[in-house]
Amino acid sequence: MFIHIGKNTVVRTRDIIMVLDKECTQFRDTSDFLQLAKEEGFVVPGEEEGKSIIVTDDKIYFSPISSITLLKRSNFIKNICEQSF
Repeated sequence: MFIHIGKNTVVRTRDIIMVLDKECTQFRDTSDFLQLAKEEGFVVPGEEEGKSIIVTDDKIYFSPISSITLLKRSNFIKNICEQSF
């Protein structure tokens, strides 16, 4: 299944490793990770301002949608899939 993460971007749910709240960037380890990922070219270019950060297998996205809303969307998709089978 797919999840819309904002800015006309859709990712496969199985590719998502984690969703971080933007507030997590205040921690040194997280900010170091994001800086290294940016230097290595894993961060999708564009707005680096947003409410959440989505880490996938091969890219890192910044989303204007909050991590709580993304969690609700993923649970909604999960519930639909469980009801279908």
